[in-house]
Amino acid sequence: VQLQASGGGLVQAGGSLRLACAAARSILSTFSGSTFDWYHQAPGKERELVARTSTDGTTTYGDSVKGRFTISRNNNKKTVYLQMNSLKPEDTGAYYCNLINSYLKLNVWGQGTLVTVSS
Repeated sequence: VQLQASGGGLVQAGGSLRLACAAARSILSTFSGSTFDWYHQAPGKERELVARTSTDGTTTYGDSVKGRFTISRNNNKKTVYLQMNSLKPEDTGAYYCNLINSYLKLNVWGQGTLVTVSS
């Protein structure tokens, strides 16, 4: 596994979780030059982009998570985080991290971590 996602779990509505996505040794050298995305896939629905951190540090968010989720990266630890606050039941699902490096033609997916938000 080249990207290891962790941090999912069961939380009540209004609670918080922090997801982490760590790069494996095989892709460490590409980390700082890559864009990272977090995707959310609700049960029975398609995967959708919720947050992105680009190589220049800029971040973008899906409308459904703006003001609640924060994506960040630590290039020294080779890890990308997704801080999720004010969680809602509709945030339930699997969360996947994705590395994109256009120069190296890389598109790598993590294995996903499951988040369940109870009402």
